[in-house]
Amino acid sequence: MAHTFEIVKDKAGEFRVRFKYNSEVMFSTEGYASKASAQNAIDSIKKNGPGADVVDSSAG
Repeated sequence: MAHTFEIVKDKAGEFRVRFKYNSEVMFSTEGYASKASAQNAIDSIKKNGPGADVVDSSAG
């Protein structure tokens, strides 16, 4: 599958979620103290992301 969520542990010992497309990181989250919290972030993105509005703040 081309799109994946990846949970990684950073140098500070926190868990981060990366969203990848064909091995390219599209975005990553803040650090979480537990792996369960990182999984909750994934679940929230999956649930709430499809209906999220797009806000263009690039005033240009």
